[in-house]
Amino acid sequence: MVASSAQAQFGDEKLGEILLRRGSVTPESLAAALATQSERGGRLGEVLVGQKLLSEEDLVKALAEQLDLPLIDKIDDRAIPDELITKVPINFAKQYRLVPLGQRDDGVVRVACADPLQVGPVDDIGVLLSAPVELELATSDTVINAINKAYDRGSAHAAAAMDELADENLDSFAQDIEEAVDLLDAEDEAPIIRLVNSLISQAVKEHASDIHIEPGERDLVVRFRIDGILYEKIRPPKKLQASIISRVKIQAGLNIAEKRLPQDGRIRIRIAGKDIDIRVASAPTTYGERITMRLLDRSNVILDLTDLGFSPDHLVTMNQLIERSHGIILVTGPTGSGKTTTLYAALSVINRPDLNILTIEDPVEYQLEGISQTQISPKIQLTFASGLRSFLRHDPDVIMVGEVRDVETAEIAIQAALTGHLVLSTVHTNDAPGAITRLVDMGVEPFLVASSIIGILAQRLVRTLCSDCKESYTATTEEIRNLGLSPEMVGPMPKLWRGRGCASCFNTGYLGRTGIYEMMLPSDDIRQLILQNVDSTTIKRKAQAQGMRTLREDGARKVLAGITSSAEVLRVTSEDAA
Repeated sequence: MVASSAQAQFGDEKLGEILLRRGSVTPESLAAALATQSERGGRLGEVLVGQKLLSEEDLVKALAEQLDLPLIDKIDDRAIPDELITKVPINFAKQYRLVPLGQRDDGVVRVACADPLQVGPVDDIGVLLSAPVELELATSDTVINAINKAYDRGSAHAAAAMDELADENLDSFAQDIEEAVDLLDAEDEAPIIRLVNSLISQAVKEHASDIHIEPGERDLVVRFRIDGILYEKIRPPKKLQASIISRVKIQAGLNIAEKRLPQDGRIRIRIAGKDIDIRVASAPTTYGERITMRLLDRSNVILDLTDLGFSPDHLVTMNQLIERSHGIILVTGPTGSGKTTTLYAALSVINRPDLNILTIEDPVEYQLEGISQTQISPKIQLTFASGLRSFLRHDPDVIMVGEVRDVETAEIAIQAALTGHLVLSTVHTNDAPGAITRLVDMGVEPFLVASSIIGILAQRLVRTLCSDCKESYTATTEEIRNLGLSPEMVGPMPKLWRGRGCASCFNTGYLGRTGIYEMMLPSDDIRQLILQNVDSTTIKRKAQAQGMRTLREDGARKVLAGITSSAEVLRVTSEDAA
């Protein structure tokens, strides 16, 4: 293959002279690097960068000038054709920091490169692409980021893997998935391995939170949960059911011979530079075992309250609450409403060396540096209650309890809050006032609830409109009424937003999620109502009279701001009166 002649010969000016002229290094630094090079060998640029006498960005600029090569500061991974990506293994691309950018009309492939002096790999990529290549220089970070995004986008689809099962052509699956060692792999099982890997890769690409593999009477259904909604992806034939289920169980370290009892396991993989933890749960059903896989992308965990969708007043209040020295803060909502993420974000804000922060969770989903985290294990009698009781002997400042499930846990948490500790936890109720009555119904004395709780946050997750395809429209009177908006808030021609659906959002009209919140701060009047053991509706009316926004009212604000749609807010707040 014919590569650009720039890397074959140097210009008239030496690299050191260019760096001096550009002011990138001092004469003393250059002399020291030349002495090291003479003693240990290597290239001058590598020595300078290794000794931190020169930034990689300045080195790349100098090499671009010396070799007369174009310099690029960013790469649009979406513009990289899939047909080029599939020809270059990701391990090769990452090792030599080379990524194809596109092919010109004359057949030459433009290749971004962080090290233009590696002649062998440049020749090799030309062979892989079956075309002459022309180099363009970029920093290592720029190239690696483009590789990660492009290969993530270009990884094989599950539907394609289904075709491969029929064709026995298995060469298109991305090579960057680290698989657990599987002693039962046989040559004729390779198509199943490819299919399962492809499902996981596709789920990561589409930002799915769960993969459901559900056996039916005549086939197998695979569904992804994306932004809280389940979408059917493929229906493999029934004859593949046992092989697919066994493959997942082997990866998760489960007993493939045990099909009568539920099992739990874990898979840890790396896809396109992302560390993915997968919690696997199996359960027997009428037509065979079903598998649910919860995907946890460590690179996507939100650990900043400002990114969770809080309105400015809610954000100020939340920051004030988590800086308190004692009391209980409860986050409430149904499963999958983002409660744990909110707690993690709150802990990350107050995580500092002068605070001793302990958590007890089920399970520990993300590791937080500087915080001691414990996972419950009922088999050895390590429960929320026993763990919390033990924590009090470790001189904590802040305790996070994954969930208040019983009166014992609730009472220990309240005692901790009353004796000078800040306690954060969750309960499963529909709204903020409901958390009060839930604790009382558990058996906690109302006076303990009234004296310990300093704030309750109810939340839901709503899908955000895709920025590429959202459009405005004139809302109907019924929509405005259902959202609880007044004519003064929307004007004579109420304008709301919706998503048309495009390739960026997989034709759903939505991309990503944000939170809507209901924050209740118990006032003296509300504490009196708690002591009187009134119902949650009475507490809610009093809180609203004192300025609390309901979930639907907070959602309506986000609808007017064009963040989400009215249909989405109405869907997740169906139990909330307009």
